[in-house]
Amino acid sequence: MRVCDFDYELPEEKIAKYPPEVRGSTRLLVLDRHTGAVTHTSYCSLDVYLQQGDLLVLNNTRVVRARLFAFKSTGAKVELMLLEKHREEQSLVLYRGKLKKGDRLMAYDHELLVTDLVDNGVARIAVCDGWPLINLFERFGGVPIPPYLKRDAEDVDQERYQTVFAELPGSVAAPTASLNMTPELLEKLRSNGVDVMTLTLHVGLGTFLPIRVDALEEHVMHREFYSIPPKCAEKIRKVKAAGGRIVAVGTTVTRALEHAGQRIETFTGDEPLTGEADIFIYPGYQFRIVDHLLTNFHAPRSTVLMLTAAFAGPDNLRNAYSGALAEGYRFLSYGDSMFIC
Repeated sequence: MRVCDFDYELPEEKIAKYPPEVRGSTRLLVLDRHTGAVTHTSYCSLDVYLQQGDLLVLNNTRVVRARLFAFKSTGAKVELMLLEKHREEQSLVLYRGKLKKGDRLMAYDHELLVTDLVDNGVARIAVCDGWPLINLFERFGGVPIPPYLKRDAEDVDQERYQTVFAELPGSVAAPTASLNMTPELLEKLRSNGVDVMTLTLHVGLGTFLPIRVDALEEHVMHREFYSIPPKCAEKIRKVKAAGGRIVAVGTTVTRALEHAGQRIETFTGDEPLTGEADIFIYPGYQFRIVDHLLTNFHAPRSTVLMLTAAFAGPDNLRNAYSGALAEGYRFLSYGDSMFIC
């Protein structure tokens, strides 16, 4: 398959530029991947489609304030974008401007040192007074809303570009399928006998990067660190063994579970399952763990769109997207969602 197979026309006015006024009030398109049948409902009605014994898996990563401006001694401004956390490290930044190893920058009365240039446009930076770099960004940085919103972050983004259950800081993009998950909906699901577990995958800027090759087989997927707690892995194994259904909330959860799939199936330990998820899922992939998927409407030619097509079936997804556009659904991070069952 080729990247152009996953292109479609997304009018600018269909992109949700802001979150809905009330969290959880978005629409939900339910797609039966076996028949292609589509039902239009609301996100807060998700409980109708789950049943006792199902396991809902969420990503509890927390989005950090990742965008910061620093200045050279010449007065030149350099934009820095903190990269996602990999294991214990979060000292790499994507920079816009000219930097070289040994450069010193000033940001909010703190001196920064460029200790290394790691890759094209990526530098390793230290705060000279000993502050962890993440602390500097958390204190002075801005919310890293997606570039396709074509606006600066505003006060509303500080709360709404974050899930209500965010816990472990490390992401520079939100796990958007659960931005509209509410405590009320989670409580309703639990009261119906649906178990809820969390894992952590720190979402990176790679989720927004375009694919620069045409043949899918030539694309090198970005890596994102994940950790699946032993209780979560054991619960997944037991639910699968009992014939229950694993419901992944988002493509980030899906990538973590499928990357760790073989280890989950044989899990017996008491340590988290960790790894660097570099799995590229596109049509033809056979899912080992995930049975249902809750996800947003994704951008053309994106890797998350390809993952969704692999799960739903390309023709089913194409028809569902065409119908969603015709029905006025709102697309991308702050938009409406799909439940693929």
